[in-house]
Amino acid sequence: MDLDLVFFGTSGSVPTAQRAPSALLVRRGGERLLFDCGEGTQRQLLRSTVGLVELREVFVSHFHADHYLGLPGMLKTFALREHPRPGRFDVGASDALGVPPGPERGLLQAGESVQLADGRVVTPDEVLGEPRPGRKVVLSGDTAPSPTVLEAARGAEVLVHEATFLEEERERARETAHSTALEAAEIARDAEVGLLALTHLSNRYFGPEVAREARTIFPETVVPKDFDVIDVPFPERGAPQLVKGGVKHGREERAPEAEVVP
Repeated sequence: MDLDLVFFGTSGSVPTAQRAPSALLVRRGGERLLFDCGEGTQRQLLRSTVGLVELREVFVSHFHADHYLGLPGMLKTFALREHPRPGRFDVGASDALGVPPGPERGLLQAGESVQLADGRVVTPDEVLGEPRPGRKVVLSGDTAPSPTVLEAARGAEVLVHEATFLEEERERARETAHSTALEAAEIARDAEVGLLALTHLSNRYFGPEVAREARTIFPETVVPKDFDVIDVPFPERGAPQLVKGGVKHGREERAPEAEVVP
């Protein structure tokens, strides 16, 4: 099942020519979950290949205007950790037990027992391996460095954390209850996440300088721009990837553009 994060707004409190206020869409299979809806989110969706999607829920991290001013227009238009997955199906064990290919194996994979033609009952634990963990994505919202975020992020595939300031503005970050890129990187390192994505940048920064600072502490750091995507595969299929401009092209065209995080 596909899981990715689509960045529609990566700016701080005000929009810039390149970045809109906060908005992030999580896509998991057919589900669409919008986190924050800054001013202009509706237009950002229309400018992408995603378009206006049917949203059953919109999650607002907090009630600062740059995180919810896009809601009125969005609502007028329409007038996160996964559960563990079943273990891998053992075809050899299934054959040995006499389970025929077909719907019976599908039922076992789904966690249901099946009765064979000879009356024997085969249970899922006889043909499935240990449950495999689901994927974990953590979105911090606006925050100063927080033990709560650290605990929530432990072992996550992706941590999306604000980095409104660089370390030279640490005092300003303290005054406004925001984080520096270095502080976000320390959270990612201590939580042992797979990938750190920094967002909510002050308009004084362009992005590369934010990434450079964070990578001195946590090398697996990216700074997405609007319309970038982070694909989050199951762990056995590889690491999270930043796809630049990922929703400006169809998913089938995006693979050659994928940038594997160093």
